Amino acid sequence: MTNPNNATISTVHTAEFTSGHALQIPTLRILQDDGSIYPGAEVPQLDQATALKMYDSMQFIRILDERMLAAQRQGRISFYMQCLGEEAATVGSAAALDDKDMIMAQYREQGALRYRGFSLEQFMNQLFSNEKDLGKGRQMPVHYGSKDIYYMTISSPLGTQIPQASGYAYAQKLRGLKNTTICYFGEGAASEGDFHAGLNMAAVHKAPVIFFCRNNGYAISTPANEQFKGDGIACRGVGYGMKAIRVDGADILAVYKATQMAREYALEHEEPILIESIAYRLGAHSSSDDPSGYRSKEEEELWRKNDPISRFRLWLVKQGWLDEEADKAKSDALRQEILDALKVAEKVAKPGIEHLMSDVYETPIPLLNEQLEELKAHIRKYPDAYPVTAGRFE
Repeated sequence: MTNPNNATISTVHTAEFTSGHALQIPTLRILQDDGSIYPGAEVPQLDQATALKMYDSMQFIRILDERMLAAQRQGRISFYMQCLGEEAATVGSAAALDDKDMIMAQYREQGALRYRGFSLEQFMNQLFSNEKDLGKGRQMPVHYGSKDIYYMTISSPLGTQIPQASGYAYAQKLRGLKNTTICYFGEGAASEGDFHAGLNMAAVHKAPVIFFCRNNGYAISTPANEQFKGDGIACRGVGYGMKAIRVDGADILAVYKATQMAREYALEHEEPILIESIAYRLGAHSSSDDPSGYRSKEEEELWRKNDPISRFRLWLVKQGWLDEEADKAKSDALRQEILDALKVAEKVAKPGIEHLMSDVYETPIPLLNEQLEELKAHIRKYPDAYPVTAGRFE
């Protein structure tokens, strides 16, 4: 199998942190491709209800991604980003957290959001930027956020959440909270200065933050082996004086185990941890990207055999926890449910124009008021060019 992630491909089946010099950092794998467990592997304790919730979250995101990418191609939404191939990384890590641990995401963590309880209606309202959207229509699609479930609103600029997570986790520590912060980012974001500042800050101040790097092989079109020379991203955590672990990001049991360990260690020792997930971005970077320009179909097909959902499904069947016929019927019903929700959300009115500037100042400054009036006048002049009815802000 080709390895665009530029990281060690040797494997281990028992979870251990790396904290000192290592020529190579191995990858933790527990679950084999056929759904069986590697001999001698440490299987995390996982009850049936939790396992099925994890599986349902993965399935939901896979089907949502499929439907909403099609909606973008139809011109119904402006933009979309899939989690295809990385469902185990985002769901498995979220499942290992406490519900009040803060999640600071990047772009592909909708699995974590779903596991936390974000509803289908909430997904659709955000994607269509309608008046029911929690963000009041001010974000691009896929830039989710929810205060109620401790999921920080996503920022478009790459890597900004990394130093923010260090600060938030440090505040959790100072307040005496028994909670941590998990911060997701890609290996491309690890090439940003914010990555180095954030990790150093967390290490120096002993902030209980879990840095979760999704090394999916490509930063848009740039493969990891053209971004850096070292052994992936995990070794950088060691360089900043923190413990690190590398996992197979398509193995949900390995991700769950590593995140459990990381959370326990971070809180007990009040120190940061770095987890590197090695998976593959099976889809395009976004709906604006065509991956055929920088990688081959043969490479994609090789990695497609490492599908995280089918591997976990086989394990659940072996456990006697999943009936395959019932699972197929449930998936078919979910496809229809998502399509129905899409049709409802796209007809909901857009947010009022005043929400462009609300929640910024308690009393808007004069300049913002002037700009808002100028915008309203512009929309009145060209009403056919905007999805806002002029009469709504008269």
